[in-house]
Formats: sequence, structure tokens, C-alpha cells
Amino acid sequence: MKSILPATIIALTLLSCGNNSKSSAQKTTDQEKESQNLPPVETEKANTDFQPAFEGQTRISGVKTSTAYETKIITKSLDEPWGITELPDARLLITENEGYMRIINPDNGNMSEEIQGIPEVDNRGQGGLLGLTLSPNFEEDHMIYWVFSEKVEDSNHTAVAKGKLSEDEKKLENVKIIYRASPTYDGKLHYGGRVIFDKKGNLFVSIGERSDKVTRVKAQDLNTSFGKIIHITTEGKPVDGNPFINKDEARPEIYSYGHRNPQGLAFHPETGELWSNEFGPRGGDELNLIEAGNNYGWPVITYGIEYRGDKIGDPVIQQKEGMEQPVYYWDPVLSPSGMTFYVSDQIPEWKNNLFIAGLSSQHIARLVIENNKVIGEERLLEDEDERFRDITQSKNGALFTITDSGKLYKISKK
Repeated sequence: MKSILPATIIALTLLSCGNNSKSSAQKTTDQEKESQNLPPVETEKANTDFQPAFEGQTRISGVKTSTAYETKIITKSLDEPWGITELPDARLLITENEGYMRIINPDNGNMSEEIQGIPEVDNRGQGGLLGLTLSPNFEEDHMIYWVFSEKVEDSNHTAVAKGKLSEDEKKLENVKIIYRASPTYDGKLHYGGRVIFDKKGNLFVSIGERSDKVTRVKAQDLNTSFGKIIHITTEGKPVDGNPFINKDEARPEIYSYGHRNPQGLAFHPETGELWSNEFGPRGGDELNLIEAGNNYGWPVITYGIEYRGDKIGDPVIQQKEGMEQPVYYWDPVLSPSGMTFYVSDQIPEWKNNLFIAGLSSQHIARLVIENNKVIGEERLLEDEDERFRDITQSKNGALFTITDSGKLYKISKK
């Protein structure tokens, strides 16, 4: 008995440890399950009874971040910020709608004076100084590219400009407008306004269809810039290989068309594919996977209705051969603006997730995407009562987002 007892104790101890280990593993699994397959985050009644084209196209299951994170307001002193990007030294360059850029130190909130030298903007309605991006070689050339609404007599248009940030960071030098959308139009809405670089050093720019019924149909007209995503060089020329080069009655800079008011552009960090979001009317905000030459349907097909409640289209349809379906849509609307994919390892469960700044919805939408389909949605910062305009990820893994009220938020792991 004396020789058996220690062995029995050891065996029981090992069995106990094994059970504890299994219990711990089960606990982790349960935590993961609790953060997945939740009810959809949208609980309000839809504006329409339109049926999605496929399962999961809207109101997907909710998810919840299990990693502890925190939010911090860096400053409340911005004036209608619109675009945000990170400088190589981790400071943030931000556009303000009235026509200024500023640099902010995210560590202490210190903000520069207004950077001078920017061409005058037409900031009536939704116009003004819009999205921006840095040259891939910014550390050497100090070049900045931005989108704005340019006033022309009694009208305006979406324009793209570039300029060199001076050594003292107080002004932009050698400013040049490299692209002007056409036709010029007397309106105040739907300029689009995002700009990003591709891997070859060319620019993708989103341009809205200017909202009015007389202009929205031009989203289908390949001889205008309205409702398009264009692909241009840093000199504003069409990129070789664009889908409509040498096509009759088509502008060679057009990459995709049939858009309403696209305000978000981002490349998937693994596939390199271009994604865009755009405002629908009342319902029908869209997330799209952009492919060269494709038609995204507006205003022929839509999952939304007019703001006053009228149906859109004759006939009223949501699907048509030759027109792309959105990967995902919202009804009621998200009012999606700037967006970014999360590429850091700081919060592993966010890796390759898409974060979209929501305006009227007043939250940041986190979308989990697999095989080009949205499989989960979460709302962040929805208790802040803010209209979120743009969002970017810093090199250290934090997310920074700006609001129409002038706040800059930092979202980071605790």
C-alpha cells in the first residue's frame, strides 16, 4: 500500500491538472464564442422591403471585441476636419474643411498653425478641403496630394492637387492642380473626395455624382467624371492599362462607374484589392469591391429610396445583369466616410478587419471580412454622439479618427 499511494496521488494530481487545463481551454473557447455570432447590430426598421441578392449582404451577425481597448480624446480644437493621415514621424496631418491643413502631435495634442499655400476651396454645402494622402516617397520629396472642391465662377468641381511641404512645415510650395472633374456644375453636394496611392505610385480618386437628378444619371455616362473612381498618374494623366483607354465616348481616366458619393477608399492588406464605400440615398449605403471597368449601378439599381420616400428607378430594381452588387449594404444608413483596414498585430482579432467612419450613424463600423464577404459587424464609440469623418491606423497599431465637431480620438489596446 505504501508503494502504491504516492503513485495514486501523482496520477490523481496529473488527472486534476489535465482537467484544469481542459477547463481553461474551454473557458477561452466560450469567450471567443461570446464575441461571435451575436444578433445583428442594426435593430431599427429598414426603409424598404427590398430583398438582398444573397445571404449576408446586409444585417450580418454581430461580433464583439474581446481584447481590452481604450479610447482617448487627443484634441477638441480642430475645425471641421475631413481627412487624416500619419506622417513618417508618427505625427498626424489633417485637412480642415474651410481650406487648411494642420499637424498634430498625438502624444500631447499640440497643433500647428494653419499650413498656408492651399488653393481656395468652395466650402458651401459638402464642399471644401477633403481627403489627402502622402507621396510614397514623402521622406525624400515631402509631397502631399489632396482633393478639394474648386470654385469656378458660379460653379465648382472636384479637383486634385499636389504640393511640397516646406522645410519649416508652414506652407505648401509649388502647388499644382493636376486633375479637374468635368463637367463643372453649380451644386453643393456629393464631391466624393478620397485619394490613395497604389503600389505603382499612381492615384485612385473617388468622385461623386453631385446629387441632383440631372447629374446623378451621369454616373452611367462614361463621358463625364461624375460618379466615378478614376485612376491617374501624379501628373493627372490616365494610367496606362485603364479599362476605357482608346474607347469612344469614354474618359480614359475612369476605372469604375455607377457610383453615388464614394467617400472611402482602401486596399485590402493581403489581397491588394481595392475597396470603396459610398452613400446611398435613404437606405442603401454600400461597401463595394472595385474592379476595373465595372458598373456599380447607381442610379439604375439601388437598395435605397429618395429622402422623401419615393422609389428610385423606372423600373424600381435592385439587380441587373452587367451591374455589380454591393458586397454589403446598410438600411438604415451608416453614412460611410473614410475607412481603413487594420494591419497591426496589437489587437490580433482586428487583423485585416475594415473600420469605417460613420456620420449620421455616429459610430465606427468594424467589419470582419473573409473571402470577400462580410461575416461580422461591430459598432465602436457609439456612445460618443459624434459624426465620424475619417479614420487611419498608425504604425504602432492605434486607430485615429476625426469628427465633424473637431475632435481627434485615439483607439488603442489597453
